[in-house]
Amino acid sequence: MATRFVGACLPRPDGPAKVTGHALYVADSPVAGAWVGGTVRSHVARGILEGFDFDPAFDLSRCTLAGPSDVPGANVIAMLAEDMPLLAAREVEHVGEALLLVAAPDEATLHAALAAIRPRIAPREPVLDARDAQRVFKRLVIQKGDASAVLARAERVIEGEYETGTQEQMYIEPQGVVALPPDADGTLVVRGSMQCPYYVQKALCRAFALPAERVRVVQEATGGGFGGKEDYPSVLACHAALLALRSGRPVSMIYDRHEDLVATPKRHPSRVRHRTAVDREGRLLAMEIEVLLDGGAYTTLSPVVLSRGCIHAAGPYRCDHVRIEGRAVATNHVPYGAFRGFGAPQTCFAIERHMDLIARELGIHPYELRRRNLLREGDTTATGQVLRESVGSQPVMERIAEVTGFDRHAWRAPRTGRVRRGMGLSFFFHGAGFTGAGETLLQGKVALELDPEGRVVVRAASTEFGQGTETLFRAIACDALGCEPDDVLVAQPDTHAVPNSGPTVASRTCMVVGGVLARACRDLRARIGGGTFRERARAFVATGKDSRVEARYEPPATLEWNEETYTGDAYPAYGWAADVAEVEVDLDTFEVRVTRFTSAVDCGTAIQPQMVVGQFEGGSLQAIGFAHLEVVTTRAGRFLQDRMATCIIPTALDAPDFRTELVPVPFSRGPFGAKGVGEMPMDGGAPAVLSAIEDALGLHVTVVPATPERLCEAWLAQHPEERL
Repeated sequence: MATRFVGACLPRPDGPAKVTGHALYVADSPVAGAWVGGTVRSHVARGILEGFDFDPAFDLSRCTLAGPSDVPGANVIAMLAEDMPLLAAREVEHVGEALLLVAAPDEATLHAALAAIRPRIAPREPVLDARDAQRVFKRLVIQKGDASAVLARAERVIEGEYETGTQEQMYIEPQGVVALPPDADGTLVVRGSMQCPYYVQKALCRAFALPAERVRVVQEATGGGFGGKEDYPSVLACHAALLALRSGRPVSMIYDRHEDLVATPKRHPSRVRHRTAVDREGRLLAMEIEVLLDGGAYTTLSPVVLSRGCIHAAGPYRCDHVRIEGRAVATNHVPYGAFRGFGAPQTCFAIERHMDLIARELGIHPYELRRRNLLREGDTTATGQVLRESVGSQPVMERIAEVTGFDRHAWRAPRTGRVRRGMGLSFFFHGAGFTGAGETLLQGKVALELDPEGRVVVRAASTEFGQGTETLFRAIACDALGCEPDDVLVAQPDTHAVPNSGPTVASRTCMVVGGVLARACRDLRARIGGGTFRERARAFVATGKDSRVEARYEPPATLEWNEETYTGDAYPAYGWAADVAEVEVDLDTFEVRVTRFTSAVDCGTAIQPQMVVGQFEGGSLQAIGFAHLEVVTTRAGRFLQDRMATCIIPTALDAPDFRTELVPVPFSRGPFGAKGVGEMPMDGGAPAVLSAIEDALGLHVTVVPATPERLCEAWLAQHPEERL
């Protein structure tokens, strides 16, 4: 099909309001008569709640309180598991756990009320090291061939252990919702900043014992998410709605940055061990990989984060014998949750650093080692998936070599001077859509209808939070319908107005939901007949016939997945990419500056190329921060970096010169050949930066973030003569 807008650069419909400050976020839309809500939280990582002490100097009758006994339904947050209470009734499992809710007529009264309430908690010994954890949220094994047997008889086995810390999403707009008390029909309404309205609806239905038709969830303009607004808005919505029910008033709960940093989920910390058998030419004979994720106090999304992480743990490499064992375990940290990349950045870091170790041990250039082992069309992944089409591995690697010359770079050659420069490479792939049968089980839907002016209204639950969903949908609809951008409206995500097309996660919006949208558009086009679109649409509306068209996800018949054995087609398609980072390291301060960052990317057809480049630059900057800047540590279960003055992320001043090369290898079942791209740029930045640091200093660092302190310690261990 000919395209006019797919592959072009449409103006973003949400852009003008956002750049001029006219976009209304949840904090910008005051509700008449709304009170403000707050949370009494645990100050210890583990204990038994014995009660509360109330300051007699404060009159609590001015406020509304809500505790576990006030929850009308189940005192749980409905996620994958129902082990997280809406409010802790007795056992306290992490610092910041919600114990009691307070609503007050204004901020000053709320702050005074929260200061007047002190929980009494008998402390218990917490588990704060994942290696000591006894409780396992999920364990899985991926087995291909017989890795143990090959490793046992191999001439050369190379081992390594790799560690990643946690990372804060640091979305621009903190978490926030407004809940209205049930109306005359008994309908509960929550509006807020979120990625997944239907997730929030599910949680509210469970906690308030209401049918779905009595719970309405509306996404307001949302200032960023990166996964951080996938699961936690369910918690906040239940809290605000409980206070609204108890007080009979609308209640606004909008976190300040301090509370957001203290209480909300972050990226799972990880430890990954590799044992790899190789031959003299560097070909991978067998891999044995152990993945350990700290899940924090409650399950949240840890099982599926572990799943994606393990599926990507062997990297984009051909190996006939693989065993991957993964565990996500319970500790008494704040529950960890979704973050862009969803487990893959942790395991991609490990495999890419391990490939550099193999290259060094065998004396093979790291580019050549990857080239010899990369997956190609017809090869099988660690789960046994046959890669039948849209395999961009080879063209991506060829392009990165062409534009950076890394294949000719003398990696780890001796460097001199007090400022040392280096280049490093990473190569990675990322599955688009839900893992395995996830999309088949969800069966996401999209609806279209014509308004009285003959414009098409796109109805989907996919949310816009800065990544360009509205623009993407408009481009797909225009070319599938043969219409102009002004002919397309995208409805606000509202569970009473849009069908459940699934959450805005997992690099699925473009390939999966966009594919359903394209099919719905073709159905509508066939229904309304010939002529220009607006003329046809107006004529059809004038007939009085129903213009609504719905389409549902239909899984390709060729995909097969076994959830029990973790074998088969993990994803319909993969995006492929390679990064080259160039750094300078100051030997006086061990500060790292990333000076240039180049990516070669196959995400299939780029529906909006400028947005894809923007996604890759933004995601790569997040990955660069993950690599060496973003320190998030805990003491006694409490995050120490609990405000923006101490929780550091890269700014524009830290951004290198970016170059992003698009290398499209279209996917036949994606809309116009497109695949997913949103998560992929998070995967390659950290290993590329640490590879470049190794090139500059000769240090094989295996932990991120690679802070100046860690680099200095590693340098002095290798150069003890430089100790004072």
